[in-house]
Order: sequence, then structure tokens, then C-alpha cells
Amino acid sequence: MPVRNSARPAAVSRIGQRRQVVIPKRVFDALQLQEGDFVEVTVERGRLAMQPKRLVDVSDVLTKSEAAKVRQGEGQLKAGRSKPWRAVKHDLGR
Repeated sequence: MPVRNSARPAAVSRIGQRRQVVIPKRVFDALQLQEGDFVEVTVERGRLAMQPKRLVDVSDVLTKSEAAKVRQGEGQLKAGRSKPWRAVKHDLGR
């Protein structure tokens, strides 16, 4: 008889008509998930693996000055004022 690790709650779910799987409440609670959270789904050695993922908005990571530089660069790209990487690399002497 297989031994279960009590730190990892196990439960059985059924795959629905549109490939939907319900995460059992005890697993949901143990992972501290919330409705609307994202999970990464992969196959590992013939097993289905789901890992909670947090998406980060770029504006949450950049400082205001960094975000301004990005917007400026995007504006230059849209206006066609850009150089290929080879030219930039050459200008830097690399």
C-alpha cells in the first residue's frame, strides 16, 4: 500500500467536458490559492504537475524614470528612429 506524505494533501478530481479540472478545497486552501490565480500546467515523468504562478505587471517592476525610458524607446521605434544591434555594438566598440 503506498504511503502518502501528509504535507501534500491528495484528492481525486474528474476532468470535465471542456478539459476543466476542479482543484479540491483542501489542496486549494493548502496552496493559499484565490479565485483568478494562475497555475502553470506541465507534464513531469508521465504525471500532471500544476504550480501556482504570479504574473507581474511591467509597471510594477520599473521605476518611473525606467518606464519613461521604455516609453521613449517605444516612441522611437514607432517613428522608425532605431538602429540595428550590430550598429549599436559597433558604436560601443565591442
